[in-house]
Amino acid sequence: MGLFDRLRGKDHPRVAFIGIDGVPFSLLSEHPEEFPNFAALADDGAAGSIDSIVPPESSACWPALTTGVNPGETGVYGFQDREVGSYDTYVPMGRDVQATRLWDRVTDAGRKATVMNVPVTFPPQRNIQRMVSGFLSPGVDKAAYPDDFRDHLEGMGYKIDVNAKLGHDDDKSAFMDDAHETLDKRYEAFSHYLQEDDWDLFFGVFMTTDRVNHFLFKDYERDGKNKDAFVEFYRKVDEYIGNIREMLPEDVTLVVASDHGFTSLDYEVHCNTWLEQEGWLSYESDDHDSLSDIDGDSKAYSLIPGRFFINLEGREPRGSVPQDEYEEVRDELKAELEALEGPDGKNVAERVVVKEEAFRGNHDDIAPDLVVIPNHGFDLKSGFKGHDDVFGTGPRNGMHSFDNATLYVDDPDAEIEDADLYDIAPTILDLMELDYARTELDGASLVHQ
Repeated sequence: MGLFDRLRGKDHPRVAFIGIDGVPFSLLSEHPEEFPNFAALADDGAAGSIDSIVPPESSACWPALTTGVNPGETGVYGFQDREVGSYDTYVPMGRDVQATRLWDRVTDAGRKATVMNVPVTFPPQRNIQRMVSGFLSPGVDKAAYPDDFRDHLEGMGYKIDVNAKLGHDDDKSAFMDDAHETLDKRYEAFSHYLQEDDWDLFFGVFMTTDRVNHFLFKDYERDGKNKDAFVEFYRKVDEYIGNIREMLPEDVTLVVASDHGFTSLDYEVHCNTWLEQEGWLSYESDDHDSLSDIDGDSKAYSLIPGRFFINLEGREPRGSVPQDEYEEVRDELKAELEALEGPDGKNVAERVVVKEEAFRGNHDDIAPDLVVIPNHGFDLKSGFKGHDDVFGTGPRNGMHSFDNATLYVDDPDAEIEDADLYDIAPTILDLMELDYARTELDGASLVHQ
Protein backbone atom coordinates (compact mmCIF):
# COMPACT_ATOMS: atom_id res chain seq x y z
CA MET A 1 0.00 0.00 0.00
CA GLY A 2 1.04 3.62 -0.20
CA LEU A 3 0.92 4.92 -3.78
CA PHE A 4 -2.12 7.07 -3.07
CA ASP A 5 -1.47 7.18 0.69
CA ARG A 6 -4.93 8.44 1.47
CA LEU A 7 -8.43 7.41 2.45
CA ARG A 8 -11.51 7.91 0.34
CA GLY A 9 -13.30 9.39 3.29
CA LYS A 10 -15.86 6.60 3.40
CA ASP A 11 -16.97 5.12 6.70
CA HIS A 12 -16.46 1.51 5.66
CA PRO A 13 -13.38 -0.51 4.69
CA ARG A 14 -12.86 -2.02 1.24
CA VAL A 15 -11.38 -5.20 -0.22
CA ALA A 16 -9.42 -5.99 -3.37
CA PHE A 17 -9.47 -9.71 -4.16
CA ILE A 18 -7.00 -11.07 -6.69
CA GLY A 19 -7.49 -14.68 -7.78
CA ILE A 20 -4.51 -16.73 -8.94
CA ASP A 21 -6.30 -19.74 -10.38
CA GLY A 22 -4.76 -23.10 -9.50
CA VAL A 23 -1.65 -21.81 -7.72
CA PRO A 24 -0.46 -24.18 -4.96
CA PHE A 25 0.66 -22.45 -1.77
CA SER A 26 3.87 -24.47 -1.52
CA LEU A 27 5.06 -23.09 -4.87
CA LEU A 28 5.05 -19.58 -3.43
CA SER A 29 5.93 -20.22 0.21
CA GLU A 30 8.93 -22.46 -0.44
CA HIS A 31 10.70 -19.94 -2.67
CA PRO A 32 10.66 -16.54 -0.92
CA GLU A 33 13.81 -15.47 -2.78
CA GLU A 34 12.06 -16.00 -6.12
CA PHE A 35 8.75 -14.50 -5.04
CA PRO A 36 9.58 -11.69 -2.58
CA ASN A 37 6.26 -9.89 -2.88
CA PHE A 38 4.29 -12.93 -1.80
CA ALA A 39 6.80 -13.38 1.04
CA ALA A 40 6.26 -9.77 2.16
CA LEU A 41 2.49 -10.22 2.02
CA ALA A 42 2.81 -13.27 4.26
CA ASP A 43 5.11 -11.46 6.69
CA ASP A 44 2.83 -8.43 7.05
CA GLY A 45 -0.48 -10.29 7.12
CA ALA A 46 -1.46 -13.94 7.11
CA ALA A 47 -0.82 -16.73 4.65
CA GLY A 48 -1.35 -20.45 4.42
CA SER A 49 -2.46 -23.45 2.43
CA ILE A 50 -6.18 -24.17 2.43
CA ASP A 51 -8.33 -27.03 1.15
CA SER A 52 -10.40 -26.66 -1.99
CA ILE A 53 -13.88 -28.16 -2.38
CA VAL A 54 -15.33 -31.46 -3.58
CA PRO A 55 -14.80 -31.68 -6.50
CA PRO A 56 -11.71 -29.41 -6.95
CA GLU A 57 -12.68 -28.20 -10.43
CA SER A 58 -12.66 -24.52 -11.42
CA SER A 59 -16.26 -24.44 -12.67
CA ALA A 60 -17.45 -25.65 -9.26
CA CYS A 61 -14.77 -23.88 -7.18
CA TRP A 62 -15.34 -20.28 -8.28
CA PRO A 63 -19.10 -20.31 -7.62
CA ALA A 64 -18.34 -21.79 -4.18
CA LEU A 65 -15.59 -19.26 -3.42
CA THR A 66 -17.71 -16.29 -4.50
CA THR A 67 -20.81 -17.38 -2.56
CA GLY A 68 -19.40 -19.20 0.47
CA VAL A 69 -21.62 -22.23 -0.07
CA ASN A 70 -21.20 -25.75 -1.48
CA PRO A 71 -22.34 -27.02 -4.90
CA GLY A 72 -25.57 -28.27 -3.36
CA GLU A 73 -26.48 -24.60 -2.92
CA THR A 74 -24.77 -23.07 -5.96
CA GLY A 75 -26.18 -25.75 -8.27
CA VAL A 76 -22.84 -26.06 -10.10
CA TYR A 77 -20.89 -29.29 -9.64
CA GLY A 78 -18.40 -29.14 -12.49
CA PHE A 79 -17.54 -28.15 -16.04
CA GLN A 80 -20.40 -30.30 -17.28
CA ASP A 81 -23.62 -30.89 -15.33
CA ARG A 82 -26.59 -33.16 -15.90
CA GLU A 83 -30.11 -31.95 -16.61
CA VAL A 84 -32.67 -32.99 -14.01
CA GLY A 85 -34.40 -36.22 -15.04
CA SER A 86 -32.37 -36.51 -18.23
CA TYR A 87 -29.11 -37.80 -19.69
CA ASP A 88 -28.61 -34.44 -21.40
CA THR A 89 -25.76 -32.35 -20.07
CA TYR A 90 -24.92 -28.64 -20.19
CA VAL A 91 -22.01 -26.35 -19.41
CA PRO A 92 -22.92 -24.19 -16.39
CA MET A 93 -22.72 -20.42 -16.90
CA GLY A 94 -23.24 -17.48 -14.58
CA ARG A 95 -27.02 -17.68 -14.56
CA ASP A 96 -26.82 -21.29 -13.40
CA VAL A 97 -25.27 -20.18 -10.10
CA GLN A 98 -28.20 -20.21 -7.69
CA ALA A 99 -26.56 -18.73 -4.58
CA THR A 100 -25.87 -15.07 -3.76
CA ARG A 101 -22.51 -13.79 -4.99
CA LEU A 102 -20.29 -11.55 -2.89
CA TRP A 103 -20.68 -8.66 -5.31
CA ASP A 104 -24.46 -8.92 -5.12
CA ARG A 105 -24.24 -8.59 -1.34
CA VAL A 106 -22.03 -5.53 -1.84
CA THR A 107 -24.45 -3.99 -4.34
CA ASP A 108 -27.48 -4.76 -2.16
CA ALA A 109 -25.75 -2.85 0.64
CA GLY A 110 -25.53 0.25 -1.56
CA ARG A 111 -21.85 -0.15 -2.39
CA LYS A 112 -20.05 -0.70 -5.69
CA ALA A 113 -18.24 -3.72 -7.14
CA THR A 114 -15.90 -4.14 -10.09
CA VAL A 115 -15.66 -7.79 -11.20
CA MET A 116 -13.10 -8.92 -13.77
CA ASN A 117 -12.49 -12.30 -15.34
CA VAL A 118 -14.11 -14.55 -12.74
CA PRO A 119 -14.93 -17.98 -14.22
CA VAL A 120 -18.61 -18.94 -14.50
CA THR A 121 -19.96 -15.39 -14.69
CA PHE A 122 -21.08 -15.17 -18.33
CA PRO A 123 -23.16 -13.30 -19.36
CA PRO A 124 -22.06 -10.23 -17.37
CA GLN A 125 -24.47 -8.97 -14.76
CA ARG A 126 -26.02 -5.57 -15.37
CA ASN A 127 -26.88 -4.81 -11.76
CA ILE A 128 -23.33 -4.08 -10.64
CA GLN A 129 -20.84 -1.32 -11.38
CA ARG A 130 -18.85 -3.15 -14.09
CA MET A 131 -18.11 -6.73 -15.04
CA VAL A 132 -16.16 -8.62 -17.64
CA SER A 133 -16.85 -12.34 -17.52
CA GLY A 134 -14.06 -14.90 -17.51
CA PHE A 135 -13.51 -18.51 -18.53
CA LEU A 136 -15.96 -19.79 -21.21
CA SER A 137 -16.96 -16.31 -22.38
CA PRO A 138 -17.17 -16.00 -26.19
CA GLY A 139 -15.34 -12.67 -26.42
CA VAL A 140 -14.94 -9.26 -24.80
CA ASP A 141 -17.67 -7.76 -26.98
CA LYS A 142 -20.30 -9.95 -25.29
CA ALA A 143 -18.56 -10.46 -21.94
CA ALA A 144 -18.19 -6.86 -20.71
CA TYR A 145 -20.73 -4.38 -19.32
CA PRO A 146 -21.32 -1.42 -19.42
CA ASP A 147 -20.48 -0.21 -22.94
CA ASP A 148 -17.69 2.20 -21.99
CA PHE A 149 -16.02 -0.57 -20.00
CA ARG A 150 -16.30 -2.94 -22.97
CA ASP A 151 -14.92 -0.29 -25.34
CA HIS A 152 -11.91 0.37 -23.13
CA LEU A 153 -11.07 -3.32 -22.81
CA GLU A 154 -11.43 -3.91 -26.55
CA GLY A 155 -9.30 -0.86 -27.28
CA MET A 156 -6.43 -2.09 -25.13
CA GLY A 157 -6.49 -5.61 -26.58
CA TYR A 158 -7.74 -7.31 -23.40
CA LYS A 159 -7.69 -11.11 -23.54
CA ILE A 160 -10.12 -13.29 -21.60
CA ASP A 161 -8.05 -16.44 -21.83
CA VAL A 162 -4.85 -17.90 -23.20
CA ASN A 163 -4.92 -20.09 -26.31
CA ALA A 164 -4.64 -23.44 -24.52
CA LYS A 165 -4.24 -25.36 -27.79
CA LEU A 166 -0.74 -23.91 -28.07
CA GLY A 167 0.13 -25.85 -24.93
CA HIS A 168 -0.29 -29.11 -26.85
CA ASP A 169 2.87 -28.40 -28.86
CA ASP A 170 6.10 -30.03 -27.71
CA ASP A 171 7.78 -26.65 -27.99
CA LYS A 172 6.05 -24.49 -25.37
CA SER A 173 7.53 -21.19 -26.63
CA ALA A 174 4.44 -19.97 -28.50
CA PHE A 175 2.20 -21.03 -25.61
CA MET A 176 4.31 -19.17 -23.06
CA ASP A 177 4.47 -16.06 -25.25
CA ASP A 178 0.68 -16.09 -25.38
CA ALA A 179 0.49 -16.71 -21.62
CA HIS A 180 2.72 -13.69 -20.93
CA GLU A 181 0.68 -11.50 -23.26
CA THR A 182 -2.57 -12.59 -21.62
CA LEU A 183 -1.15 -11.98 -18.15
CA ASP A 184 0.21 -8.56 -19.17
CA LYS A 185 -3.13 -7.43 -20.57
CA ARG A 186 -4.97 -8.67 -17.50
CA TYR A 187 -2.59 -6.78 -15.23
CA GLU A 188 -2.88 -3.63 -17.35
CA ALA A 189 -6.68 -3.75 -17.12
CA PHE A 190 -6.66 -4.54 -13.40
CA SER A 191 -4.28 -1.67 -12.72
CA HIS A 192 -6.41 0.81 -14.65
CA TYR A 193 -9.61 -0.02 -12.80
CA LEU A 194 -7.97 -0.44 -9.42
CA GLN A 195 -6.72 3.12 -9.79
CA GLU A 196 -10.15 4.38 -10.81
CA ASP A 197 -10.73 3.97 -7.07
CA ASP A 198 -14.51 4.11 -7.44
CA TRP A 199 -15.27 0.64 -6.09
CA ASP A 200 -15.80 -0.90 -2.68
CA LEU A 201 -15.04 -4.46 -3.79
CA PHE A 202 -12.60 -5.18 -6.58
CA PHE A 203 -12.70 -8.85 -7.60
CA GLY A 204 -10.32 -9.93 -10.36
CA VAL A 205 -8.88 -13.30 -11.38
CA PHE A 206 -5.64 -14.21 -13.15
CA MET A 207 -6.58 -17.53 -14.78
CA THR A 208 -3.45 -17.86 -16.91
CA THR A 209 -1.68 -19.40 -13.90
CA ASP A 210 -3.93 -22.45 -14.17
CA ARG A 211 -3.20 -22.74 -17.88
CA VAL A 212 0.56 -22.61 -17.40
CA ASN A 213 0.32 -25.15 -14.59
CA HIS A 214 -1.55 -27.63 -16.78
CA PHE A 215 1.24 -27.74 -19.35
CA LEU A 216 4.42 -26.99 -17.36
CA PHE A 217 3.87 -28.01 -13.73
CA LYS A 218 5.77 -31.29 -13.94
CA ASP A 219 8.67 -29.39 -15.51
CA TYR A 220 8.76 -27.21 -12.40
CA GLU A 221 8.25 -30.00 -9.89
CA ARG A 222 10.62 -32.51 -11.51
CA ASP A 223 13.24 -30.25 -13.11
CA GLY A 224 12.01 -30.59 -16.70
CA LYS A 225 13.23 -28.61 -19.69
CA ASN A 226 10.61 -25.87 -19.24
CA LYS A 227 11.30 -25.21 -15.55
CA ASP A 228 13.04 -21.88 -16.18
CA ALA A 229 10.16 -20.67 -18.33
CA PHE A 230 7.72 -21.68 -15.58
CA VAL A 231 9.63 -19.85 -12.84
CA GLU A 232 10.08 -16.77 -15.05
CA PHE A 233 6.32 -16.60 -15.55
CA TYR A 234 5.70 -16.79 -11.81
CA ARG A 235 8.29 -14.11 -11.12
CA LYS A 236 6.10 -11.83 -13.22
CA VAL A 237 2.98 -12.90 -11.29
CA ASP A 238 4.83 -12.03 -8.07
CA GLU A 239 5.89 -8.66 -9.49
CA TYR A 240 2.33 -7.82 -10.51
CA ILE A 241 0.93 -8.77 -7.11
CA GLY A 242 3.54 -6.53 -5.49
CA ASN A 243 2.62 -3.64 -7.77
CA ILE A 244 -1.08 -4.10 -7.07
CA ARG A 245 -0.42 -4.10 -3.34
CA GLU A 246 1.53 -0.86 -3.65
CA MET A 247 -1.18 0.91 -5.61
CA LEU A 248 -3.98 0.15 -3.14
CA PRO A 249 -5.18 2.93 -0.84
CA GLU A 250 -4.79 2.50 2.90
CA ASP A 251 -8.45 1.62 3.47
CA VAL A 252 -8.26 -1.45 1.22
CA THR A 253 -7.33 -4.94 2.37
CA LEU A 254 -5.75 -7.16 -0.27
CA VAL A 255 -6.84 -10.81 -0.40
CA VAL A 256 -5.08 -13.21 -2.79
CA ALA A 257 -6.29 -16.78 -3.25
CA SER A 258 -6.42 -19.77 -5.56
CA ASP A 259 -9.41 -22.03 -6.06
CA HIS A 260 -7.48 -25.32 -5.83
CA GLY A 261 -3.94 -26.62 -5.67
CA PHE A 262 -1.83 -28.26 -8.36
CA THR A 263 0.44 -31.25 -8.75
CA SER A 264 2.24 -33.27 -11.43
CA LEU A 265 0.16 -35.49 -13.69
CA ASP A 266 1.42 -39.03 -14.39
CA TYR A 267 -1.67 -40.83 -15.69
CA GLU A 268 -4.97 -39.85 -17.18
CA VAL A 269 -7.64 -42.23 -15.87
CA HIS A 270 -10.52 -42.89 -18.27
CA CYS A 271 -13.25 -43.53 -15.73
CA ASN A 272 -16.03 -44.57 -18.12
CA THR A 273 -13.67 -47.01 -19.84
CA TRP A 274 -12.98 -48.55 -16.43
CA LEU A 275 -16.71 -48.71 -15.66
CA GLU A 276 -17.33 -50.40 -19.00
CA GLN A 277 -14.56 -52.94 -18.49
CA GLU A 278 -15.80 -53.75 -15.00
CA GLY A 279 -19.39 -54.30 -16.13
CA TRP A 280 -20.90 -51.13 -14.66
CA LEU A 281 -21.54 -49.28 -17.93
CA SER A 282 -22.75 -50.26 -21.38
CA TYR A 283 -24.01 -48.41 -24.44
CA GLU A 284 -26.89 -48.73 -26.88
CA SER A 285 -24.48 -48.89 -29.84
CA ASP A 286 -20.78 -49.03 -30.61
CA ASP A 287 -20.96 -45.49 -32.00
CA HIS A 288 -21.27 -43.63 -28.70
CA ASP A 289 -19.98 -40.20 -27.74
CA SER A 290 -22.24 -38.83 -24.99
CA LEU A 291 -24.02 -39.72 -21.77
CA SER A 292 -27.32 -40.07 -23.65
CA ASP A 293 -25.89 -43.15 -25.42
CA ILE A 294 -25.77 -45.35 -22.30
CA ASP A 295 -28.29 -48.17 -22.15
CA GLY A 296 -30.70 -49.44 -19.55
CA ASP A 297 -28.37 -52.17 -18.36
CA SER A 298 -25.84 -49.65 -17.06
CA LYS A 299 -25.49 -49.40 -13.30
CA ALA A 300 -23.21 -46.34 -13.16
CA TYR A 301 -21.55 -43.62 -15.23
CA SER A 302 -19.07 -40.81 -14.65
CA LEU A 303 -18.70 -37.10 -15.38
CA ILE A 304 -15.55 -35.03 -14.87
CA PRO A 305 -13.85 -34.62 -12.52
CA GLY A 306 -14.23 -37.95 -10.73
CA ARG A 307 -17.99 -37.71 -10.26
CA PHE A 308 -19.83 -41.04 -10.29
CA PHE A 309 -23.58 -41.48 -10.64
CA ILE A 310 -25.69 -44.55 -9.95
CA ASN A 311 -28.08 -45.18 -12.85
CA LEU A 312 -31.00 -44.95 -10.46
CA GLU A 313 -34.53 -46.03 -11.23
CA GLY A 314 -36.92 -43.08 -11.07
CA ARG A 315 -34.12 -40.50 -11.29
CA GLU A 316 -32.39 -41.44 -14.55
CA PRO A 317 -34.58 -41.99 -17.64
CA ARG A 318 -33.31 -45.54 -18.13
CA GLY A 319 -32.41 -46.22 -14.53
CA SER A 320 -31.61 -49.85 -13.80
CA VAL A 321 -30.83 -49.78 -10.08
CA PRO A 322 -33.95 -49.99 -7.86
CA GLN A 323 -34.24 -47.47 -5.05
CA ASP A 324 -34.05 -50.21 -2.41
CA GLU A 325 -30.71 -51.39 -3.81
CA TYR A 326 -29.16 -47.91 -4.05
CA GLU A 327 -27.07 -48.02 -0.87
CA GLU A 328 -25.78 -51.52 -1.56
CA VAL A 329 -24.81 -50.71 -5.16
CA ARG A 330 -23.20 -47.42 -4.19
CA ASP A 331 -21.18 -49.12 -1.45
CA GLU A 332 -20.01 -51.75 -3.92
CA LEU A 333 -18.89 -49.12 -6.44
CA LYS A 334 -17.19 -47.11 -3.70
CA ALA A 335 -15.23 -50.15 -2.58
CA GLU A 336 -14.10 -50.93 -6.12
CA LEU A 337 -12.99 -47.34 -6.66
CA GLU A 338 -11.07 -47.39 -3.39
CA ALA A 339 -9.29 -50.55 -4.54
CA LEU A 340 -8.43 -49.28 -8.04
CA GLU A 341 -4.67 -49.16 -8.64
CA GLY A 342 -2.66 -47.44 -11.34
CA PRO A 343 0.12 -48.98 -13.46
CA ASP A 344 2.59 -47.95 -10.75
CA GLY A 345 0.73 -49.94 -8.08
CA LYS A 346 -0.53 -46.83 -6.28
CA ASN A 347 -4.16 -46.32 -5.38
CA VAL A 348 -5.93 -43.97 -7.76
CA ALA A 349 -8.24 -42.66 -5.04
CA GLU A 350 -6.95 -40.76 -2.05
CA ARG A 351 -10.53 -41.03 -0.80
CA VAL A 352 -14.03 -41.55 -2.15
CA VAL A 353 -16.65 -39.12 -0.86
CA VAL A 354 -20.37 -39.94 -0.69
CA LYS A 355 -22.64 -37.08 -1.63
CA GLU A 356 -24.10 -36.62 1.86
CA GLU A 357 -20.63 -35.70 3.14
CA ALA A 358 -19.96 -33.01 0.53
CA PHE A 359 -23.25 -31.51 -0.61
CA ARG A 360 -26.15 -29.85 1.19
CA GLY A 361 -28.81 -27.73 -0.40
CA ASN A 362 -31.69 -27.53 -2.85
CA HIS A 363 -29.84 -28.95 -5.86
CA ASP A 364 -29.32 -32.50 -4.64
CA ASP A 365 -31.17 -33.85 -7.68
CA ILE A 366 -28.11 -33.43 -9.93
CA ALA A 367 -25.46 -34.17 -7.28
CA PRO A 368 -23.05 -37.04 -7.96
CA ASP A 369 -23.50 -40.06 -5.72
CA LEU A 370 -19.74 -40.46 -5.25
CA VAL A 371 -16.77 -38.19 -5.86
CA VAL A 372 -13.24 -39.55 -6.11
CA ILE A 373 -10.52 -37.27 -4.75
CA PRO A 374 -7.53 -38.73 -6.60
CA ASN A 375 -4.04 -39.21 -5.28
CA HIS A 376 -1.51 -36.87 -6.81
CA GLY A 377 -0.61 -38.01 -10.31
CA PHE A 378 -3.99 -39.44 -11.38
CA ASP A 379 -6.14 -37.08 -13.45
CA LEU A 380 -9.71 -38.37 -13.76
CA LYS A 381 -11.30 -38.13 -17.21
CA SER A 382 -14.85 -39.12 -18.17
CA GLY A 383 -15.34 -38.99 -21.90
CA PHE A 384 -17.90 -41.28 -23.59
CA LYS A 385 -16.13 -41.86 -26.92
CA GLY A 386 -14.24 -44.77 -25.44
CA HIS A 387 -10.57 -45.58 -24.95
CA ASP A 388 -8.82 -48.90 -25.35
CA ASP A 389 -7.02 -48.48 -22.03
CA VAL A 390 -8.07 -47.13 -18.65
CA PHE A 391 -4.73 -45.41 -18.10
CA GLY A 392 -3.05 -43.14 -20.61
CA THR A 393 -1.26 -39.85 -21.12
CA GLY A 394 -2.13 -36.62 -22.87
CA PRO A 395 -0.63 -33.20 -23.61
CA ARG A 396 -0.98 -31.96 -20.02
CA ASN A 397 1.55 -32.70 -17.28
CA GLY A 398 -0.15 -30.91 -14.39
CA MET A 399 -3.48 -31.52 -12.62
CA HIS A 400 -5.70 -29.98 -9.94
CA SER A 401 -5.37 -31.04 -6.31
CA PHE A 402 -7.84 -30.77 -3.43
CA ASP A 403 -5.11 -29.79 -1.00
CA ASN A 404 -2.55 -26.98 -1.09
CA ALA A 405 -4.70 -24.13 -2.41
CA THR A 406 -3.45 -20.63 -1.59
CA LEU A 407 -4.72 -17.85 0.66
CA TYR A 408 -3.08 -14.54 1.61
CA VAL A 409 -4.84 -11.85 3.66
CA ASP A 410 -3.05 -8.54 4.13
CA ASP A 411 -4.31 -8.16 7.67
CA PRO A 412 -2.37 -9.21 10.79
CA ASP A 413 -5.66 -10.02 12.53
CA ALA A 414 -6.35 -12.85 10.08
CA GLU A 415 -5.51 -16.41 11.07
CA ILE A 416 -5.30 -19.05 8.35
CA GLU A 417 -5.42 -22.46 9.97
CA ASP A 418 -7.55 -25.49 9.09
CA ALA A 419 -9.23 -23.29 6.49
CA ASP A 420 -10.91 -24.08 3.20
CA LEU A 421 -12.38 -22.31 0.20
CA TYR A 422 -15.70 -21.67 1.93
CA ASP A 423 -13.99 -19.43 4.50
CA ILE A 424 -13.03 -16.78 1.93
CA ALA A 425 -16.48 -15.26 1.41
CA PRO A 426 -17.26 -14.67 5.12
CA THR A 427 -13.72 -13.32 5.58
CA ILE A 428 -14.26 -10.74 2.84
CA LEU A 429 -17.67 -9.81 4.24
CA ASP A 430 -16.16 -9.27 7.69
CA LEU A 431 -13.29 -7.23 6.26
CA MET A 432 -15.88 -5.01 4.54
CA GLU A 433 -18.03 -4.88 7.70
CA LEU A 434 -21.04 -6.22 5.82
CA ASP A 435 -23.68 -8.06 7.81
CA TYR A 436 -24.62 -11.64 7.02
CA ALA A 437 -26.17 -14.55 8.85
CA ARG A 438 -23.49 -17.04 9.93
CA THR A 439 -25.81 -19.94 9.13
CA GLU A 440 -26.14 -18.78 5.50
CA LEU A 441 -22.59 -19.77 4.67
CA ASP A 442 -20.62 -23.01 4.87
CA GLY A 443 -17.42 -21.32 5.99
CA ALA A 444 -16.32 -19.07 8.85
CA SER A 445 -14.44 -15.78 8.87
CA LEU A 446 -10.69 -15.98 9.38
CA VAL A 447 -10.49 -12.42 10.71
CA HIS A 448 -10.69 -12.04 14.48
CA GLN A 449 -11.52 -8.48 15.46
